[in-house]
Amino acid sequence: MSGDVVNLRQFRKQKARSDKEKKAEQNRIAFGRTKAEKSLTHALNEKAGKALDQGRIERPDDAKD
Repeated sequence: MSGDVVNLRQFRKQKARSDKEKKAEQNRIAFGRTKAEKSLTHALNEKAGKALDQGRIERPDDAKD
């Protein structure tokens, strides 16, 4: 019945470190883009918006008296 003796304080600290590292990795993936990548994405979004606006059909406003 003898099991391994575990120091709970050390176990908690190690678990907190690993959880913090997992969250940091997720943040690196989500927010870790270079300025060039951000500006490229912004330029592509603007271009797509302009192309969408060019295809828009304008209707005359219906005058309601």
